[in-house]
Amino acid sequence: MNAGRSAGHIPRKRFGQNFLIDESVIAGIISAITPAPTDTLVEIGPGLGALTTPLLDRLDRLQVVELDRDLITRLHERYPAEQLLIHEGDVLKFDFAALGSDLRIVGNLPYNISTPLLFRFAEFTDNIRDVHVMLQREVVERMVAAPGDSEFSRLSVMLQYRFDMEMLFEVPADAFDPAPKVESAVVRLTPLAPLPHPARDEAVFSSIVARAFSQRRKTLRNTLKGVIAAEDFVRLNIDAGARAQELSVADFVRIADAVTASAQ
Repeated sequence: MNAGRSAGHIPRKRFGQNFLIDESVIAGIISAITPAPTDTLVEIGPGLGALTTPLLDRLDRLQVVELDRDLITRLHERYPAEQLLIHEGDVLKFDFAALGSDLRIVGNLPYNISTPLLFRFAEFTDNIRDVHVMLQREVVERMVAAPGDSEFSRLSVMLQYRFDMEMLFEVPADAFDPAPKVESAVVRLTPLAPLPHPARDEAVFSSIVARAFSQRRKTLRNTLKGVIAAEDFVRLNIDAGARAQELSVADFVRIADAVTASAQ
């Protein structure tokens, strides 16, 4: 693929644009997706078409979500409308449910919005078959971290509640133009259905997780003080002296359910 500048487009920092140019990485992503012609595939931020073109080689039709109007003009000029359906706008506000069900999402995500975008995907798990995206490597490491790992975080818990996730391969900075200051990785997210540990009240669950991780060095006894009683920790067989990163998703659900029950 042509690099961003050689293609006549200056990458915009405010859109977090780093264009993928490494053919082997592109081939690796396409191989991981294994798109079938009739798949409903949605590409986030197609940019200069590094993934768009090889995807269209395998699909009857591709849908994309793009914010940059200059790039949208290029996409219209390059691809016929019957092959490429372009949704113009902010992906953080995009209604994926409007596209139907069994969606397959792919993209080299802008790193400046990666976390809120992952949470956006979580809102539409009923409509999504799978997600293959490129992210900052340290974000992917947090996503797939296990309880007890130093990278295990609120992001880990909230995404693992809804998805099975796998880091597929790492991507060096020089695979992009301009090269970012960080390494990247490709990750696959597959919605869990049914949820293995459904919370009675997901808002309470989210609140408990956020509060527990708000001060990582403090124990649950301190971070959840006033939310759950000491005797409840004992009843739930959870160590009040543990820190948030030591608990599993199921542990957090049990705490949240106990809080929900006590409020009723």
